[in-house]
Amino acid sequence: MATLGRRFVLALMLVAVLAAAFIPHAALAASGGVMGGRSSSSSSSSSSSSKYRRSSSWGSEGNSYYSSRTTYVSVGTPAPPSVATVAGEGPGAVFWMVAIGLVVLVAAAAYRCRPRTTVVKLQVALLGWAKPFQQELNEIADRVRASNKPAYKLMLTETICSLSRHKDCCVFSSLSVDVKDGTDSWEEHFDEISIEERSKFDEETLYSLEGIKRTKEYSKKQDGSRNEYIVVTIVVAANGALEFPKITRPADLEAVVKKLNSIRAGDIWGIHVLWTPQEENDVLTEEKLLADYPHLRPHYDD
Repeated sequence: MATLGRRFVLALMLVAVLAAAFIPHAALAASGGVMGGRSSSSSSSSSSSSKYRRSSSWGSEGNSYYSSRTTYVSVGTPAPPSVATVAGEGPGAVFWMVAIGLVVLVAAAAYRCRPRTTVVKLQVALLGWAKPFQQELNEIADRVRASNKPAYKLMLTETICSLSRHKDCCVFSSLSVDVKDGTDSWEEHFDEISIEERSKFDEETLYSLEGIKRTKEYSKKQDGSRNEYIVVTIVVAANGALEFPKITRPADLEAVVKKLNSIRAGDIWGIHVLWTPQEENDVLTEEKLLADYPHLRPHYDD
């Protein structure tokens, strides 16, 4: 009897899941906005290299930390050839040993100094009553045309300032950091993140990328539900191997946004800011938040 009871409960749960999947919910729809731009690979390849710290990466699965392994070639002073070797092969052997040692040293130095680019994705969920934040993002998209590095920096600073003004409404966040070296395509990774986030919008009602702006009226009719959340995603590509703290409390989020804002304009290769809902009267429910943003984690007070 107990087995039959469990099967009956499971069957009811399956029916509920299937019903939820096929019955339309107007409140689940959400408008979205995107603004920003990025440089091309030719721009990043011509940048001057500098000494970087050991690369690190925050996995995109929430706030788990992974340290990417960087291998350094350690070359000591070549051991002097034995008397028998020198006598048998002559001074030419010594020359080739020194030459090979120099080549390895140069290769190791080049490996350490090759350019790296860090792609950061910071995602924050705010309580729905932070409507001024939503309006401020719309205004930033109107004022700033992100088509060059100074504009990238301006958009980043304006977005962070606005987010900081509403820090009391920030309840969930997620951080991912990936360091790409000269052989990897940071542009491809950057674009993949942006496209993935944009695909979560039911409709993209504001588009402002590379100085091109388009808007459209949201076609969905709301059912009178109250907006519960606002989600903003900040994607930044910057020169160097950057490190960020793990976010578990509000102070950690503040440290991350300060670190982002400390990036110099000349080191920013691109920025995309995405937010939902974009329409003032649109809603983002807790149900859609959990479905579309599963990596968001709550903040715990000190």
